[in-house]
Amino acid sequence: MERSLLDDDNIARLLRRSAACIAAQVDLRLQPHGLTHAQWLPLLLLRHEHARTSAELASILQVDQGAMTRMLDRLETKGFCRRTRSLDDRRVINLKLTAEGLRALEHAPELISSVNATLLHGFSGHEIDLLRTLLRRIVHNAATPSIRLP
Repeated sequence: MERSLLDDDNIARLLRRSAACIAAQVDLRLQPHGLTHAQWLPLLLLRHEHARTSAELASILQVDQGAMTRMLDRLETKGFCRRTRSLDDRRVINLKLTAEGLRALEHAPELISSVNATLLHGFSGHEIDLLRTLLRRIVHNAATPSIRLP
């Protein structure tokens, strides 16, 4: 018997609720540092030079360019990053993490680890590994065209 999309045990709904719970917990812990769940990862990517432009960040984070621009507006207003036009291609806007951004980001990794530890409390190592495996399989299935439904 097919489960209703509104059932409390519907997989997609549980995943969405889990993601919302994680974001809320991260927001609570990062708020004293002036960051949100949505803001810390772009800063981390800039810090480790995994992205240098708004377009690169949007691609990595899988958000549209408009949403990324609005996020960068907020981060720049807080003084956490700076945008400069590329000297090679005026259409490209380069991003740079500021000293203030580095300070805001300083405690983020340990706070995120704390959220993970809290949310995985009571899980065995085997259960955590299994959860990762199952989530990776969902992501893989969603990204594999031959598996997608018509």
